Amino acid sequence: MSKKIRIVLAVLVVAAVVGHRYWKAHAPPSRPALAADSAPPASQDSGRSYGTLRFQPCTLTSPVASGNVQAQCAQLQVAENPAAPDRRRIALKIAWLEAGSDASADAEPVFFIAGGPGQSATESASLVEAALREVRRKRDIFLVDQRGTGGSHPLACTDAQGKPLAEPDEQQASVEALADYARRCAASLQGRADPRYYTTTEAIADLDAVRAALGVERINLIGVSYGTRVAQQYAKRYPAHARALVLDGVAPNDLVVGGEFAGTFEDAIRLQSEQCRETPACARRFPTDTREQLRTVMQRLRQAPVEVEYRSPGTGEVAHGTITADSVTSLAFAFSYAPQTASLLPLTLDEAAHGRYAPLMSMVELASRQMGGQMNRAMQWSVICAEDADRYRAPDGAQGTLLGPDVARMFFAACPRWPTGARPAGFTAPLKSPLPVLLLSGQLDPVTPPRYAEQVLRDLPNGRHVVAPGQGHNVMAAGCIPKLMGQFIDNGDARSLDVACVGTLTSVPAFTSFNGWEP
Repeated sequence: MSKKIRIVLAVLVVAAVVGHRYWKAHAPPSRPALAADSAPPASQDSGRSYGTLRFQPCTLTSPVASGNVQAQCAQLQVAENPAAPDRRRIALKIAWLEAGSDASADAEPVFFIAGGPGQSATESASLVEAALREVRRKRDIFLVDQRGTGGSHPLACTDAQGKPLAEPDEQQASVEALADYARRCAASLQGRADPRYYTTTEAIADLDAVRAALGVERINLIGVSYGTRVAQQYAKRYPAHARALVLDGVAPNDLVVGGEFAGTFEDAIRLQSEQCRETPACARRFPTDTREQLRTVMQRLRQAPVEVEYRSPGTGEVAHGTITADSVTSLAFAFSYAPQTASLLPLTLDEAAHGRYAPLMSMVELASRQMGGQMNRAMQWSVICAEDADRYRAPDGAQGTLLGPDVARMFFAACPRWPTGARPAGFTAPLKSPLPVLLLSGQLDPVTPPRYAEQVLRDLPNGRHVVAPGQGHNVMAAGCIPKLMGQFIDNGDARSLDVACVGTLTSVPAFTSFNGWEP
């Protein structure tokens, strides 16, 4: 995959693997699945029923997380085209993380909605188990892979032999090359899937079909990043079936997904630079502003990419590669998602500015490995081409940003060649609702900054916005926030929460050497 395309995908990754390791270190051990409804002989079906769905024990894995999660899994058949229920049907994968011993029989369950667009909810199970550990004490949690992702009829681009379709190589990466790849991908899906019906509108209808199959009247929704759009759209369309919402990394309904990240990334880098200047050890070690250091390294590599000998983070062996300006931008994006990785950015850039590129190249490879496989790109195109592409206008001043307007153009490059669905009237209108809503933001979020949540909050009289200081994109597992979410889902009152504990969160100090930061 080209470095430019990696940048585009990095913008929408929900959680950094470094953050996941922290969450797992502070989470309780996984619980085994509960016993079956009865005790049939071992040779018989040992599944469990929930509503009309029959669940079987399953193990949920992730391409980027080491921990497995034991769960109960089921499928629900739905029409691919809701207007043609007698034609092709697709299976939705549903995972059930059963509530703990404190659960009550009438406690409305929680639906977790992954980000992207293009991420699998069931492949995020280890992250969910850690972040929603307090919620799960009293309520069942359901992970529904959005259609086109994970185990829900994933949109797979393949060649005539059924192998993954070859993507444009790095030297050919361009709007035209990506559009042609999208054309070939769409052709490969003919007879297997119609990409026009893999949008947010169909996804929320799927969620409600799962709710009805479970036999519950109301659900709680927890969405992250793009998942906050899905949660808001569900609450707009099915207000009688929504009890409470948690929106982590909030995307307003009128946001053009992918259209503003040149500016939001610029803001995040500026805030990180300010924090460095306010920390004596960091200011002494890195007198050059992080943003200017990044620009300098990028300009140098645009003029002449560098061949680098480095140690591969995957094998530990000596490897050779080429570091480019796009590599640096991709890494900066990946680092800015979480404070644990953002703290390495000044040091890595300083090394590169002095001609030492090996650490940078090692980290570029590591970031690329961690991002690989997290997004279904075809499903992502189905969403953004129907809901965002025609609304995109290059913002004023984009040319002067670190990213410039090219990344956004690449983001929407597939749309002229991609089968495009439709968004309903009023899709971009804000959610105006009396529902209790807890909105969460990271102070340094480079994708969905706190001002987005403030915009959404204006139409939610029973909403409350909590900003986690020093944190990046998606904060539901940080500090005391899991406990606050548990309290909120329990009582459905965001205003009564005592959020003082969130103020104890801080940014991770910048590394002044590869041994760590100064005490």
